[in-house]
Amino acid sequence: MLPNTGRLAGCTVFITGASRGIGKAIALKAARDGANIVIAAKTTHVNPKLPGTIFTAAEEIEAAGGKALPCAVDVRDEQQISNAVEKAVERFGGIDILVNNASAISLTNTLETPTKRVDLMMNVNTRGTFLTSKACIPYLKKSKIAHILNLSPPLNLNPLWFKQHCAYTIAKYGMSMCVLGMAEEFKGEIAVNALWPKTAIHTAAMDMLGGSGIESQCRKVDIIADAAYSIFKKPKSFTGNFIIDENILREEGIKNFDIYAIKPGHPLIPDFFLDEHPDTITKKMESHDALPELKEEKSQPPPKPRSGAVAETFRIVKDSLSDDVVQATQAIYQFELSGEDGGTWFLDLKSKGGNVGYGEPSDQADVVMSMSTDDFVKMFSAVESERLLMLKST
Repeated sequence: MLPNTGRLAGCTVFITGASRGIGKAIALKAARDGANIVIAAKTTHVNPKLPGTIFTAAEEIEAAGGKALPCAVDVRDEQQISNAVEKAVERFGGIDILVNNASAISLTNTLETPTKRVDLMMNVNTRGTFLTSKACIPYLKKSKIAHILNLSPPLNLNPLWFKQHCAYTIAKYGMSMCVLGMAEEFKGEIAVNALWPKTAIHTAAMDMLGGSGIESQCRKVDIIADAAYSIFKKPKSFTGNFIIDENILREEGIKNFDIYAIKPGHPLIPDFFLDEHPDTITKKMESHDALPELKEEKSQPPPKPRSGAVAETFRIVKDSLSDDVVQATQAIYQFELSGEDGGTWFLDLKSKGGNVGYGEPSDQADVVMSMSTDDFVKMFSAVESERLLMLKST
C-alpha cells in the first residue's frame, strides 16, 4: 500500500460523511501524517445496522496520530455546514482540503423511485457538495495546498448508466459537474478533482445493496484512501481530473492490487459508470439504421465452438438463468472476447427464460463489453442469481 510521507502534517482536512466507510478511511490515512480532521457527518448515536459515529471516528483518528473535530452535519442543511466550517477555522485556523464524500443512493428506475428519494439524492449528492464547497472555498483560497476532492464518477453519457437508475445518475453526475465547473472557476487557486473506484468497494452500504457474501467481490476502502492521498500530494495545477483509483496508484508504482482485495484472487464487481472500451460500446449501441456492412456481418456469425473455458462458463451461466432474473434485468449483453475461445458471445436477458450463445444476439445488444477471455472467465467464475441481477447495472 502507499506509504505515508508526513506531507499532510498540520493540514486541516474537512470530510463529509467521515464517520464510516470511505470517508473515515481517507481521514485515517491523512491522520497518520498528523493532519487535523473535521468529521462532518450525521451519525451521533450508535446505529446497530451502521456501525460508527462522529465520536468513534474521532477516537480512531486521534489514535492514528491526527487531531479530530467531530461535527454533526447533515449536508442538506446549509446552516449546519456553515457552523462546522466556522468551528474548523476557529479550532485549526483554516481549511486546506475538502473531501465531498457524503452520498445517498437508490438504484431504482424512474417509476419506482419515490419523490422523497429523488429529493434525498439530489440534496445530499449535488446540492450538499455545492453548498459545502461554497462554504469552504473562501478558506481554501488562502491555503498553499487547496484541494477539493469529490467522490464522483467520470461524466459518461452512455445511456446504459441512466437506464436503470436515472435519478441516482443525475444526482451523482451533479457532483462531477461541480468538479468541471469549479476547477475552471478557481484555476490556479484551488485544485478540484473527482475520484472514483474501478471496482466495488466494501462498505456498509455495499452490504445492504449486495447482500451476504458480496464482500468477496469487493476491494477494501484502503484503495480509495491511498488514491486520495496521492491526489492531495499533487500541486494546485493538477485540477479538473476525473481519476480512477487503480490508474493513479499504478502511476505511484503499485503493481500488486491483491493487497486491496477482500478476497485476493476472487473476481471483482466493476463499479458503475465505467466503460472499458467506450468507442466500441458506442458503435454497438447504434440504432437499427446501421450501415449495411454491419447488417451483413450480423447475418453471418462464426460457427459455435463446442469446448473451452468460455463455452463452459456460458453453460454454467445458462444453467443459472430464470424468468425472475430475466424480468429483473431486461437487457441483452454482447461480449467481444480476445484470446483463446474468444470471439463474439451474447447473454440475452430479455427473451423468456433467457439465452446465451456464440455470435451476435438476434436483437440489438443494450451494451457491449470488450475484454480478454481470462478476465471474462474470472468475472463469471462465481456466477449465481445475485450476480446476474447486478449485471443490469454493470
